[in-house]
Amino acid sequence: MDAHAPHPFAKFVAILGRGKTKQRHLTLEESRESMDMILRNEVLPEQLGAFLMLLRLKEEAPEEIAGFALATKALYDLPADIPKVDVDWSSYAGKRIQLPYFILSVMALVNSGVSVTMHGTEGHTPGRVYTRGIIKQLGFPEADNFQQAADQVRASGFTYLPLEVLSPRLRALIELRPIFGLRSPVHTFARMLNPFDAETMMQGIFHRGFMDIHAGAARLMGQPRMAVFRGEGGEIERRPNKPTPVWSILGDGQPFEETWPQISESGHQPPDEEMNTARLLDIWQGADTNTYALDSIKGTLAVTLRTMGRAPDMESAAHMADELWNSRDKGFLPSA
Repeated sequence: MDAHAPHPFAKFVAILGRGKTKQRHLTLEESRESMDMILRNEVLPEQLGAFLMLLRLKEEAPEEIAGFALATKALYDLPADIPKVDVDWSSYAGKRIQLPYFILSVMALVNSGVSVTMHGTEGHTPGRVYTRGIIKQLGFPEADNFQQAADQVRASGFTYLPLEVLSPRLRALIELRPIFGLRSPVHTFARMLNPFDAETMMQGIFHRGFMDIHAGAARLMGQPRMAVFRGEGGEIERRPNKPTPVWSILGDGQPFEETWPQISESGHQPPDEEMNTARLLDIWQGADTNTYALDSIKGTLAVTLRTMGRAPDMESAAHMADELWNSRDKGFLPSA
């Protein structure tokens, strides 16, 4: 290649960096092409840093998030026989103020016969409790590859796939946060990676302004059902002491917003100073009946059941969530 010719990736940096009057969003195809080059390690470090931070400064568009996710999914090394999965559940934020009660929502779904694939990563932000460690603590295995994940879904209805299984390159990129001092777009689109194309995709975010972006990206990707809301700590966990706006797609391909009512009148919930994850097993077994925890678990279940199409409205979903939680097998968790 001519040493003075533009690098093939330079055009993508130029699109994002031309200034306020000339810059624009990447198209869906441009996003797929640029991420494919990144994942194949065909970009220079200087280009990668500029690209990710320019996207961060501009803020990602639905076409970009969808294109990045589609490029990643195209490189999956999937088994020939992919299991049917009901719900895809991403977990990338970690919890700092409250325990990850949403994990018990997931386990209640699995216990009721719903198949769930979880995926996420950990360690990129100090001082947080991450899902991967809790899954191990509760006695559930994680998958080392896609075939193992498929086998686990068939055997137990559940698997946890670390990000490095979905994409080792993305795991390396997400670890750049201490270098940039900021989260990169990887934190945003990793939530869309739905490895086994589950019909229902659940997403939690920290910043309210990203809900329409995620919903728009899901529509572009042809996701049949999805819900995204500002969850506690950025995870898929309803905060019972606040109303919860949710952006959803419920089978017709059109995103819409509805606000779920506040569950509890207890007001502000103080931070959990201990973050003792052993409490999760106590809550499952009924020994710990903390009201905030139970409202959070059942509230998260209600949004999920409505998104799956199991309930026609919020009131019916709340009633169904109560029944599902109350009928759980308290000896279901392997560590129990």
